[in-house]
Amino acid sequence: MPKSRIRKKADYTPPPAKQATAVKLNSRAWVAPVMLAMFVIGLAWIVVFYVTDGSLPVDQLGNWNIVVGFGFIAAGFGVSTQWK
Repeated sequence: MPKSRIRKKADYTPPPAKQATAVKLNSRAWVAPVMLAMFVIGLAWIVVFYVTDGSLPVDQLGNWNIVVGFGFIAAGFGVSTQWK
């Protein structure tokens, strides 16, 4: 009986090593300070309103001072979307 042919397999060559690429984040330096400032201003606005029994920061706004404080906090969250 004839012998079957033996196929020569190519030697395993590992794929070429990938070069580590530097990742540029392009983070905007102004985003974090502005975001934190908005959070602190909003929190301070609400705390001052409650501590002074509604006479400060703006007496004419009344309970709308709470909305202004939360508006600053919401603006801080809006600014945070710019962070890369």
